[in-house]
Amino acid sequence: MDLMQSGITPSVTAVAEAAEVSRATAYRYFPSQAALVQAVVDEALGPILEWRSSDPDPKARIRDLLATSMPRIDQFEATFKAALKLSLDQWAQRQAGTLGNEPQFTRGHRIDLLKDVTAPLRDEVGSARRERLEQALSLVFGVEVLVVLKDIWGLSASQAQTVAEWAAVALVDATLAESRAEKATTG
Repeated sequence: MDLMQSGITPSVTAVAEAAEVSRATAYRYFPSQAALVQAVVDEALGPILEWRSSDPDPKARIRDLLATSMPRIDQFEATFKAALKLSLDQWAQRQAGTLGNEPQFTRGHRIDLLKDVTAPLRDEVGSARRERLEQALSLVFGVEVLVVLKDIWGLSASQAQTVAEWAAVALVDATLAESRAEKATTG
């Protein structure tokens, strides 16, 4: 985690050297760089992975998820950016046919979290529309939001969170309005 927080996406060998353990020991715990990075990301996510809500309002749920997660994502921003970099590097290697036997680093914890956010909409919004909302919400949740809003726009972490919350609520409102308009025209 320390290496990733310093901006490095370490190999298993580099972690073994930094931890002063044998490469065999390191590979026993982390058989690939992807497995190593996944373990560090899961540790950095910490309480985000445990987030659940019983609030019946999906807007309150997304606000709560962002309030819980964005400070943690900001705290471990370098780790999450290193994981994002690995994902992008692996994509480029796959495109070039040079990835080899390295397992793909997979990301996707946000899917389950966002399904929990939209759960109260099951009776009001069809499954296809709800899934599209979950996909749209994924655009305003995660380290990518910080990349755009902090790195490109120059916002602070709290300003980025405010923008993400506004966008998320607007997406929920748009989905509900669309669903209600369709129901009104189809009877």
